[in-house]
Amino acid sequence: MIGHDEQDRVNKLQEEVDQLRQALMSHALVDQAIGVVITVGGLRSEQGWAVLKHMSQHTNIKLREVARCLVEWPARGRLPEVIRQALPVAVEHVRAGSDGRRDEREVRCGRPG
Repeated sequence: MIGHDEQDRVNKLQEEVDQLRQALMSHALVDQAIGVVITVGGLRSEQGWAVLKHMSQHTNIKLREVARCLVEWPARGRLPEVIRQALPVAVEHVRAGSDGRRDEREVRCGRPG
């Protein structure tokens, strides 16, 4: 028979496992959303992450919710208006870089850079 202390430990470990599972699912969703952003915006992967963060911070929407909307976009055929408006602004912000100059290191597939 499990004592009270052992049961508390089992409960805490189960809670931790549940949290880790949720974090893993959220991470996969964010990775997929980065793929959508870099495809749509013609960006590098680190820029895709920056776009997601910018959109989340400037729309006051949790990052995983922004990611979910972006991942569901192709199947739904639409984005929520706030995210639709924030996406090009965030892409341009990230392309411009922190010093305001446009980043010219974009990948140009099929054409010499």
